[in-house]
Amino acid sequence: MTGKTDSAGMRAVLVGAGMVAGTHAAALAAAAPAIVLHGVCARRPESARAFAETLVREGGAAPRIYATTEEIAADPEVDMVIVATPPDARAALVAPLAAAGKPILLEKPVGRSGAEAAELVEICEAAGVTLGIVFQHRMRAASRQAARLVASGRLGALGLVRIEVPWWRDQSYYDAPGRGSYARDGGGVLISQAIHTIDLALSLAGPVRSVQAMTATTRFHEMEAEDFACAGLRFADGAVGSLTASTASHPGGAEEIALHFDHASLRLCAGVLEVEWRDGTRETFGATAGTGGGADPMAFTHEWHQAIIEDFAAAIAEKRDPVATGRDALASHDLIDAITRSARERREIDVISRKADKA
Repeated sequence: MTGKTDSAGMRAVLVGAGMVAGTHAAALAAAAPAIVLHGVCARRPESARAFAETLVREGGAAPRIYATTEEIAADPEVDMVIVATPPDARAALVAPLAAAGKPILLEKPVGRSGAEAAELVEICEAAGVTLGIVFQHRMRAASRQAARLVASGRLGALGLVRIEVPWWRDQSYYDAPGRGSYARDGGGVLISQAIHTIDLALSLAGPVRSVQAMTATTRFHEMEAEDFACAGLRFADGAVGSLTASTASHPGGAEEIALHFDHASLRLCAGVLEVEWRDGTRETFGATAGTGGGADPMAFTHEWHQAIIEDFAAAIAEKRDPVATGRDALASHDLIDAITRSARERREIDVISRKADKA
């Protein structure tokens, strides 16, 4: 485990050389204090080498190539590990790193199901290592302001929530081996795309008590799992709400969260927060930004990943929790599991929460 007392000069290893790897590399290069991309590891060594060569061509330093996570675990120079692989076989990646005391920053989803996610969280808790999740939507300026307003108590009680993720992916996206399958991804739009918005909404609105839902695969995609989901939500504090998510909404739009309180309504959309107070006052925070909701899933800034990484490095140095912990992420997984089960059984389902159940 790292012995550093601050985050300056920390050495990170990136596990996974797929679609989001470039975003992480850019985020690490821009991080302040500096965080070094010390190494890269991928399931296929040639992918790791190709990614490293790309970094060098773009003017970066050549990272070390690791063949296995066991090699990473054995390297005393490694201060943190970013795992950016699909969620299948995550336990085999995480277990040796946790056993070696390496702090882990994990791309969403944690696992392919709530039970699998909880197992990974418990592995890290038992080893006493820091586990953070890349829920970068929490780091937008608008999201942070919304969190401050909710925490202030000025808004009053929450009554109604609306969550919408109207995204688009063309068929070529799902033609990639395993994408949109239960074996590799654990599902479709809910766990692969909407989970970001679900996490942000739950961080603001609190837990959901029960759901009644339907899911489907539209005529626009050939894939195993769902590309459309809708659910009615009953929150633990008595509020009600709705969730609609798809990757079949051409040409794709920005996700939106609307929260209606006693004294004001909050609307988060495309990086902007609009606050409509009941007395007629209106406030706006943040700036419009791409979210990856259209045909290009990488059409978003690396700055939110950078903020997550910087917070994670600081959390290690300061011996505190990162902004989104592994246990925090279980709330989203448990809600997705409940929506999936409700759609399958065609009835209202109670959400079984694992978040508060410490290992």
